[in-house]
Amino acid sequence: MPLRVTFLGTAGAIPTTERNPSGIFVAREGEQLLFDAGEGTQRQLMRFGTGFAISQLFVTHTHGDHVLGIPGLLQTMAFNDREDPLTIHTPRGTREQLRNLIEALNTRPSFPVHINEHVAGDIAYRTDEYEVRTLDTDHDTRSLGYALLEDDRKGRFDRERAEELGVPVGPKFSQLHEGTPVELEGGTVVHPEQVVGDPRPGRSIVYTGDTRPTTATIEAADEPDLLIHDATFADDRAERATKTAHSTARGAGEIAARAGAKRLALVHISSRYAGHTDDHLAQARETFDGEVFVPDDGTSLEILYPDRDV
Repeated sequence: MPLRVTFLGTAGAIPTTERNPSGIFVAREGEQLLFDAGEGTQRQLMRFGTGFAISQLFVTHTHGDHVLGIPGLLQTMAFNDREDPLTIHTPRGTREQLRNLIEALNTRPSFPVHINEHVAGDIAYRTDEYEVRTLDTDHDTRSLGYALLEDDRKGRFDRERAEELGVPVGPKFSQLHEGTPVELEGGTVVHPEQVVGDPRPGRSIVYTGDTRPTTATIEAADEPDLLIHDATFADDRAERATKTAHSTARGAGEIAARAGAKRLALVHISSRYAGHTDDHLAQARETFDGEVFVPDDGTSLEILYPDRDV
């Protein structure tokens, strides 16, 4: 089941010619989710061919570089005759700000737009197979991070063992894999635990938005497959990072290490560094042994299952 992340915008508060303001696009089995929508997000969606069929938009906070793309995005959706509703998730106390932003030009979308407020620890969105949960962040305004957490998958079905126990090939295999005991001719009962392995973990993505390093990020997921973390500054501006409620690349690496993350993406790169992010990578790698990278706008990657069994 595909789970793909596309980095639409990786810049800090000020965009550059190479980096757009914040935006993370996630596609999972045909469903499209968007995390933040800085200025120019709709153009990035076009540029990188993701499409506009977004059902849920998760806002980390209402600073302009994370939300100014919303009005244009909604307008384009309306121009394309969208009818399906869009749900926007945002920190508690910011619904009115978003509503005013959307209606700033005295226009309203031609399709339903629902704005849901959340506090840390909420399940913002839930499906049959995964949820998006909010997490506490430490920025200089009302803010949240988000963790996409898939449910555990069923254990592997041991066909060879089932046949040894006399289970005939056919519907009884499916019943056992679904967790239902089956009775064989002669009255023998075979139970699922005899032929089905332990549940297998799903995949997980954690996105912090803008924040100082926090323990909440560490606790958001058990060894996340991908941690997307604020890394606005390198060590040369560590004091400014603390003062402005951001993280350094080194701080992001420390959080990734403590969280047991498999991969770390450093985002929200200050325009001060232009195209020079070697220090970010080097400093994060001093504290984190896993894979670390600074994505470019348009970088896209597939998140595989932990056991690589897709």
